[in-house]
Amino acid sequence: HQRGEKSVDIKDNSGNVIVPCITAAVNTHDSVLFPDSFKKLTDTALKFSWSLVGVPLTLDPGFDSTENARLITETGMISVIKPNFRNTKNKRIIAKRTRAFKKHEVTYKLRHVIERSFAWEDKYRKLVIRYERLEATFRGFRYLAATMINFRREFGKKSL
Repeated sequence: HQRGEKSVDIKDNSGNVIVPCITAAVNTHDSVLFPDSFKKLTDTALKFSWSLVGVPLTLDPGFDSTENARLITETGMISVIKPNFRNTKNKRIIAKRTRAFKKHEVTYKLRHVIERSFAWEDKYRKLVIRYERLEATFRGFRYLAATMINFRREFGKKSL
């Protein structure tokens, strides 16, 4: 049993938070949290009339599942998930997954921008350790941090 919270945010290539705050206990697997986050992304895209067709969605190996890949491809997006070779020793399967990933490896290498914005979230002590008892308060601080990160990307550090 572990204590803590984990969150799934969907960010653009600049590190701006597009869909914040799907939170769960830290021992919840990433692939279980993805469908709710993806639903929020498609709802947001619909509200702003964004076309998601042909847009690559880069995810960590923890999100590698057939269900998540199916969700992504059904919307016309390109699934860029680093393969997770769990439960397989078959060299043909490993080679097939590796070849499929190599097509999008350049896109995956841009992931450092996203990881940097996750590090920016960790600057806010209220988010690193959860002090609030109410979920709504904690979620409010997460939205505030996402807003500050987006503000920082748009207007630069000197504006703060």
